[in-house]
Amino acid sequence: MNIIDLVSWACLMSGGILGIIAGIGLNRFPDFYTRMHAAGTIDTLVAALILIGLGFQAGLSLTLFKLLFIFVFIFFTSPTASHSLANAAVLGQLKPMLDKK
Repeated sequence: MNIIDLVSWACLMSGGILGIIAGIGLNRFPDFYTRMHAAGTIDTLVAALILIGLGFQAGLSLTLFKLLFIFVFIFFTSPTASHSLANAAVLGQLKPMLDKK
């Protein structure tokens, strides 16, 4: 096993672990806004780590270019979608859970 395989598997495993943590956060947080924070802040990082790991496995090829294109697409659309969902919740007058009283 060479160094590229080790770096690739480290990126893939850390992306997978962070994805699982985000899923747990989605399940455990009480309201829409905190769930949105758990999903919205980490999904781009998880996608980046997994795509970097796959890029190391692909080597210099057309597949690497396609993975880069996918990352650029996710990098711009994911925060935009999170912002749109939060804006729709605010305009729909969804109140955050501030207290458990």
